[in-house]
Amino acid sequence: MTELPRQLVVVTGASSGIGLAMVRLLLDEGYSVLGIAKDFHSASIDHEHYTTHTLDMADLDNLPAAIGVIVRELEQSEMPIKALVNNAGIGKMGYLEQLSVEDIRLVMDTNFISHAIVTKTFLPLLKKQVQADILFTGSEAALKGARQGSVYCASKFAIRGFSQALREECGKSGVRVTLINPGAVRTPFFDELHFEPGAAQDNAIEPEDIAKVLISVIQARAGTVFDEITMSPLNHVWQRK
Repeated sequence: MTELPRQLVVVTGASSGIGLAMVRLLLDEGYSVLGIAKDFHSASIDHEHYTTHTLDMADLDNLPAAIGVIVRELEQSEMPIKALVNNAGIGKMGYLEQLSVEDIRLVMDTNFISHAIVTKTFLPLLKKQVQADILFTGSEAALKGARQGSVYCASKFAIRGFSQALREECGKSGVRVTLINPGAVRTPFFDELHFEPGAAQDNAIEPEDIAKVLISVIQARAGTVFDEITMSPLNHVWQRK
């Protein structure tokens, strides 16, 4: 029996939290993975089917060219591509007047504009596949604005609208588009924030929970699309640090 070639999944924000959990489960499930992140020093994975690119997603001046190089290399390799997972993200929380212009730009550039650039660059290659998926890690913050989250919520609302429009554009090409909106996830995302989920097990989602949903999405029957998936802790509890 001829062994089928491994399919490739590209994951941004692959060095910690949700992205790292996705990488590990994808490798366990038999996929090849290309991880993209700003820094991999704390997330070294030694696996023959895992490669990494160190890239600052917020560096919009250099991002299009850098992603273009990656796409051209993939085209030359002729490896079948299963999915692009736009997962990179950052949080800057506070009342609007407390945020600097640099904070606003960093959040919007990382959480929305970088994903638009990466998706635009990958899209022609994805449309050449028999079937492919584009996934975005959104947030419950994309569904309802919250105090001290004006800019963060705006970035997630933007990615939600972007994914909805993109799904309408891509349907006839065989490219499926899915948005996953997690609530509080117990990850390093909260390391530099002044609050975090409560300590109880049901106060936060685990990154592995989202990775399992990713697998369900990309392995679904070709004619089925998971349009938008919202995941929440059983009990929403926040605590100050």
